[in-house]
Amino acid sequence: MVSVKEICSCIEEFAPLSWQESWDNCGLLVGNPQQSVNRALVTVDVNEAVVAEAVDVQAQIILCHHPLMLSGIKRLTGSDDAQRAIALAIKNDIAIYAAHTNMDSAPGGISHRMADKLGLTGRQVLSPQSTVLQKLVTFIPVSHFERVRQTIFDAGAGHTGNYDLCGYSVEGSGTFRALEAATPFVGVHGKMYAEPELRLATIFPTHLKQQIVTALLNSHPYEEPVFDIYALQNTDMRVGLGLVGMLPAPVGEMDFLNMLKKIFSPPVVRHTILKGRNIQKVALCGGSGSSLLPNAIRNKADAYVAADFKYHQFAEVKHDILVADVGHYESEHFAKEIFHELLMKKFPNFAVSFSKIITNPINYL
Repeated sequence: MVSVKEICSCIEEFAPLSWQESWDNCGLLVGNPQQSVNRALVTVDVNEAVVAEAVDVQAQIILCHHPLMLSGIKRLTGSDDAQRAIALAIKNDIAIYAAHTNMDSAPGGISHRMADKLGLTGRQVLSPQSTVLQKLVTFIPVSHFERVRQTIFDAGAGHTGNYDLCGYSVEGSGTFRALEAATPFVGVHGKMYAEPELRLATIFPTHLKQQIVTALLNSHPYEEPVFDIYALQNTDMRVGLGLVGMLPAPVGEMDFLNMLKKIFSPPVVRHTILKGRNIQKVALCGGSGSSLLPNAIRNKADAYVAADFKYHQFAEVKHDILVADVGHYESEHFAKEIFHELLMKKFPNFAVSFSKIITNPINYL
């Protein structure tokens, strides 16, 4: 049996909760982390019908892309679909877990899956995150430096782009005086002591902070290791919203639009005026990506694919770029594939069902 907590950990290893946008509500929304589960239902959205479907297929957890609630619920009276879905889930011991903008920002997440479908190469993140890195500075006696440093690296610190084991060290002398209740590694009570030390500085992703601090404390010989953690504004070029990459070969505008229609299956593709351009450099973003159009323009993309563009946004596009709106649901329904692959890789014998409920709130005539 697999627990709800283990399922959550599996998803968060891929898309840590610290990568979500500040307004979002990702993570375990309903349910007991210790509950055992043997089947998951994967979906884009959760509503009362999806929870009823989970009951029918005997799934104990629902994995969704869009959170069931973004703001707090003060009453549970069944007055709307979200409340009824929550009540039905609780009544049937069904957990609900959402991975939304953290999955959008994850390497291999929604935008990457869109790029996979289009065959884009040479990919770069369109809007990298700038608050996902921290710096650790600590002081280690020379005799234990290699062991402690390696333990910190093994816990996940020291990755920069395509490099690992990255750190900077400088020699110095650490001083301290052991008080009466102390159990010093070196030195004696009541006298100041100086120990040859190395100052280690390295970076790590914010979501690994606890395990890196634990690794440091467990491997450091001092009773009271000294360390500092700094928040950084550096961007992590691997994490963020949207992507830009290259098609294998240039294609005409109509061929490109027909490609989008075939891959994403929207009833209609809304787009800006056609000018007879060739399309090869493509920027994209799953879901409501209209705010990243300036990023696509700065990257000199021939086309930008996203969703939820407004009328005036189409009218205000003055640059030589084709904007294509393929629909919010249509650009993100690949989330179900991602959930399925993550679970099958981690728990090969675990049962996963794809929801058959069409949760797209937009209908077309």
